[in-house]
Amino acid sequence: MQTPPLPDEARADMLDHDVRRSLRGLPTNLADTIARHLVATALLLDDDPAAALAHARAAADRVPRLPAVREAVGIAAYHAGEYATALVELRAARRMDGSGHNLPLMADSERGLGRPERAIAYLRDPQADELDPAARAEMLIVISGARRDLGQPEAAVVLLRDLATAKGAPAPWAPRLWYAYAEALLAAGRPEEAARWFTSAAAVDDGETDAAARAYEIVTGQPMPEDEDVESEADVESEAVNAVELLGGGQAATDQEAAAGVTGSGDSSAAGATDSVDITDADPDFGGSAIEEPNVVDAPDATSAGDLADSGDLADAGDLADSGDVTAAVVNPADSAEADSGEAAERSHDPS
Repeated sequence: MQTPPLPDEARADMLDHDVRRSLRGLPTNLADTIARHLVATALLLDDDPAAALAHARAAADRVPRLPAVREAVGIAAYHAGEYATALVELRAARRMDGSGHNLPLMADSERGLGRPERAIAYLRDPQADELDPAARAEMLIVISGARRDLGQPEAAVVLLRDLATAKGAPAPWAPRLWYAYAEALLAAGRPEEAARWFTSAAAVDDGETDAAARAYEIVTGQPMPEDEDVESEADVESEAVNAVELLGGGQAATDQEAAAGVTGSGDSSAAGATDSVDITDADPDFGGSAIEEPNVVDAPDATSAGDLADSGDLADAGDLADSGDVTAAVVNPADSAEADSGEAAERSHDPS
């Protein structure tokens, strides 16, 4: 494979300090080259994930035993839709450094490969309990999507309900969480509630998702008008809010929903206790139960644990990993603005 040329803007001193420390044992010239390939990976992830993956692989070809390098390959492969490669590389990185922080990405890769049962099994990993709040939210979003993949929309609703309706100021991951909750409600045949949650997501997403348009379309049955009079994100959001207000009536919002900014009916019809689900097709590395999940019956896994599907035949999983977060893990935050890495747009497409 031909090594991609390094862009001038990919400077070695932009690499995250912890990752730079892991390169100290390498010859200076090699360490500088690896650092620049990793920075290029982060900078290209949003706009050209295939090119980002080429840079990550160029680094891995030179130093395959560094966990940060294997992780970069896995993350880039995920964004490029190469889910089988993503799993292989992220598992390799995990074996090297013992960290479970990429569990949500690994679970979503299983969804991308058409194996929702195996995605759900990641909840049984002991390290799932050790995820930070942002990663835990991402994990629940992925597993909720897997439940929808299995035709279990009510279980998808129950899985996200407590976190979505929690009291307090919206967390940074609220737009993605509320969007996923709205999708679960819509799949469960509850469009009015879904429209309200799409509207709540639109209110805090800085225009990065199509939540406002989704709310408008649910209520009116028509696409959001692309009108010259609608010139700003605020105008688009106002269109959606006005459409949702057409619903009228409905059950009063719960205290938690009010705190979360939702003004619609509560989520009282979702069924199912929060007993730990029994997954029989779990990865050999898994053990014990971690995050609790609705007690629902899983469909049998038609894919062998050892088989890797052809990721080219599948739609983008797209439930995870804003590449702004990935960039922050590779590029020094002090230099990220200069690098113009930005934050990725919401990846809200659901694999089918």
